Amino acid sequence: MMAKLSQKNSVLAAADGFLRARKRKTVPHEFVLEALAPLSPRTNPMFGCLAVYVGEKIVLILRDRPKYPKDNGVWIATTTEHHESLGTEFPNMRSLGLWGKKITGWQVLPVDAPDFEQAALRACELVIAGDPRIGKVPGARRKLAAQKAKEEKRNARRGR
Repeated sequence: MMAKLSQKNSVLAAADGFLRARKRKTVPHEFVLEALAPLSPRTNPMFGCLAVYVGEKIVLILRDRPKYPKDNGVWIATTTEHHESLGTEFPNMRSLGLWGKKITGWQVLPVDAPDFEQAALRACELVIAGDPRIGKVPGARRKLAAQKAKEEKRNARRGR
């Protein structure tokens, strides 16, 4: 029996005419989504992980992958200026090692930390409270750079 994957649906069409559901991947650290349920978060696959959005902001990424397990856990979308203050709330938080940079805007609450679940739930509390240290609007930096380049180009034309 031959099966064919439908591009638009997560359904397999078997040669016998019956439809079979495609096995879904399990959600890593699902308790995080349960804690954020009052905000009706949406998710998207990203980097083989699961990105969590609240409104227009990406707030967390949930990761449980066999490759580079050191960075498994809950990734927090933040910026470098917030590392120190978030570090006081999350003593086991650190920058990702996966991307090879010493410091990244993304911080991880590692799954192997003794306080992992407690820290992840605290991060959810901060997201629910609207803490400005957590969350990024995707593409905002690119849009700002494009806007600045457009303005510089306009100014250069005026200078001719």
